Amino acid sequence: MISSTCLLRVVNSKEWILNCRAARAPNMKNDGNSMKILITDYVFPNLDPEKKALELTDVELVIAPDGSEETLTELAGDVDGILTCFAKVTDKVIENAINLKVIARYGVGVDNIAVNKATELGIAVTYVPDYCVDEVADHVFSFLLAWNRQVINFDYNTKMKGWGSVDLNLPMNRLRGSTIGVIGFGRIGRNVAEKAKAFGMHVLVTDPFVASDLVNKDIDVVPIRDLLEKSDFVTIHSPLNNETKGMISINEFRVMKKNCFIINCARGPLIDETALISALESGEIAGAGLDVLESDHPENNNKLFKMNNVIVSPHVAFYSPESTVELQSRAAGSIADVLSGKMPENLYNKEVVGETRAKI
Repeated sequence: MISSTCLLRVVNSKEWILNCRAARAPNMKNDGNSMKILITDYVFPNLDPEKKALELTDVELVIAPDGSEETLTELAGDVDGILTCFAKVTDKVIENAINLKVIARYGVGVDNIAVNKATELGIAVTYVPDYCVDEVADHVFSFLLAWNRQVINFDYNTKMKGWGSVDLNLPMNRLRGSTIGVIGFGRIGRNVAEKAKAFGMHVLVTDPFVASDLVNKDIDVVPIRDLLEKSDFVTIHSPLNNETKGMISINEFRVMKKNCFIINCARGPLIDETALISALESGEIAGAGLDVLESDHPENNNKLFKMNNVIVSPHVAFYSPESTVELQSRAAGSIADVLSGKMPENLYNKEVVGETRAKI
C-alpha cells in the first residue's frame, strides 16, 4: 500500500522564490524519495482531489502566487511535474525545469503549453479531453434556448416594466425544423448534435477529420461554406491552432443567414472578434452566445458586453461540481502515472513514448 503524505506549500512571496533559488546548486535534483509538483494556477475550491490522486510518498504541491513567466521559471527549477490551468508554460519555463518529466493540463486543449519544446526534451504532456462534454453541450443549448425564446429580454422587460410589457417583435421561431451547424465533430460536437436531434433540428456538420460514412445517417457532413449559408444556429467546437485561429471572420459572416445566432463555447480566438462586432452591428447575423472571447481577460468596456443581441458567460461552460472534481482527479492522476513510469490516460505528445525522462 502506497502511503499518502502529500505536503502543501503555498508560495506567496518573491522572497521565498529567490531564497529557494539561492539555496540549491544549479544541477541539484530531488532525492529518490520525494517529488515536487508545481501548480501554476487553478480555479477550484480546494486541492483535495489532487492530494488523493497523487498517492506518492512526500509529494509536495507548490502553488505559484501568479502565472507570470518570471515566477513560473523561478519555481520550475526543481519540480518533477507541472499542473496548469490557464497560465502559459513557455519554452523558458520548460528549459529551466531540469527535473521536469510531465506537464498536465487542467482542460481539453494544450494551446497554453509549449508542446514542441516539451517533446524536444522528452517531457510528457497530458490533458483531459473528455471531462466536461455534457456540461459544454448543455451550455450551448442554454445559449440557444435563451436566444430562441428571448428569455433574457422577457425577464428584463417584465422586471423593469411590469407584467404586461410584451414585445412580440423579438426574433422567436419554432426550434423543430430549424438547422444547426456544428463546426468540429469531436466529443462535444457529437453531444450537441444528439441534443439537437432530440429537439427535432436538422444537423449539418463540417470537420476535415470526419468521413461522412462515419456520421449518423440523419446528420449531413458538408463543406463549411454550405454549413454557414444554411444554418440558423452555428456552434463551434474546433481545437485552436494556427489553421483554426480566426476561422470565422469577415468572409464567413457575409455568407451567414441574417437570422443566424452563432455560439462559441470552445476557444475565443476561433472567431475574429472585430469581424463579429461588425457583423452584429450591421445586421449580417442576428446574435451571438459567447462563453469565451479573444482575450482570456477582456476589458470591461468590451463592445460585446454592451450589445443586446449578445449573451455572455465568463468561461464557465465546463463547470459543474462533478466535472471539476473529475478534471482535478484525472489531471493529477496523469502526473502520478508518468512519475510512476506508467502510460497516462491521455498523452498528447505520443512521440515521447520511450524517450521521456520518466521512461514511460
